[in-house]
Amino acid sequence: MGKKLLDIMRDKIRVKHYSIKTENVYIYWVKKYILFHNKRHPNTMGKKEIEEYLT
Repeated sequence: MGKKLLDIMRDKIRVKHYSIKTENVYIYWVKKYILFHNKRHPNTMGKKEIEEYLT
């Protein structure tokens, strides 16, 4: 089984040497986005879902 989305995000953020606080904030907002859309994976969503979340 492959890595989970948030683990992949953490790896990529750490490669870029972002601060831990920045990493935590990014992960927080992605979790909120996923939960807002009833736990759908972000790769199944597009512009419409982003606009719904932001408004």
